[in-house]
Amino acid sequence: MIIRRVKTGVPGMDEILYGGIPERNVVLLSGGPGTGKSIFSQQFLWYGLQQGEPGIYVALEEHPVQIKRNMIQFGWDVRPYEKKGMFAIVDAFTGGIGETAKREKYVVRDPTDVGLLVDVIKEAIRDTGAKRAAIDSVSTLYLTKPVIARSVVMQLKRVLSGLGLTSILVSQVSAQERGFGGPGVEHAADGIIRLDLDEYDGELYRSLIVWKMRGTKHSMRRHPFDITDHGLIVYYNKVLRVRGGRAFIEQLPEKVVEEMEKAAQKVEDVYEEAE
Repeated sequence: MIIRRVKTGVPGMDEILYGGIPERNVVLLSGGPGTGKSIFSQQFLWYGLQQGEPGIYVALEEHPVQIKRNMIQFGWDVRPYEKKGMFAIVDAFTGGIGETAKREKYVVRDPTDVGLLVDVIKEAIRDTGAKRAAIDSVSTLYLTKPVIARSVVMQLKRVLSGLGLTSILVSQVSAQERGFGGPGVEHAADGIIRLDLDEYDGELYRSLIVWKMRGTKHSMRRHPFDITDHGLIVYYNKVLRVRGGRAFIEQLPEKVVEEMEKAAQKVEDVYEEAE
């Protein structure tokens, strides 16, 4: 059986995932402040739109207008896709308060009501025919009650995966925390990608590691990445190592790099044949 992959649109990420995220997977994108979680999730949706795949963005921590402005800074103008009905922002931030918010089509009047949120998400999926989703951030739904974290993620997973979407759930953690954003969420999610921004010997280093991903082999190494004017770039051919409190970025052996590249290409070839 061929497992269809969904390409992330983040250069270097699909090689780390040996071809992409398995379709219908719900991926927890975890990390501290400033690590690029929102950018990653938006880049994922934008790439999908370029491939003709509709998507929805669930805004829990930022005004929809500001989200669009932030995306435009990277060259990702979603407004034409909104007009075409291919993209929608679910406003779970404003509660419908404010003149701009009143013009939003998908508004969650009580963002703390997970059942209401799910109903509005379903409506947005139905109207757009979405294949991709990003929720930023899911932690907002359970920060005051962390014990319900797993339950919340499971509710969202049943809806998103059940309707055929491949989804990114942004999960907030503190700068020094090494967890994933709530008790048990690591078991509810199909995949976990951890983004980090750490200081070593007076310098900050960005890196990511795929903690797990159901349905695919993936790199078990910590890879450096950058945030550019065009989004994230992951250096799948390099690894971040720490020795004696100092960080070193090393080139991976050519054989390892070739294995990742061939696996990613093989998935693409199989997908083309299936089409």
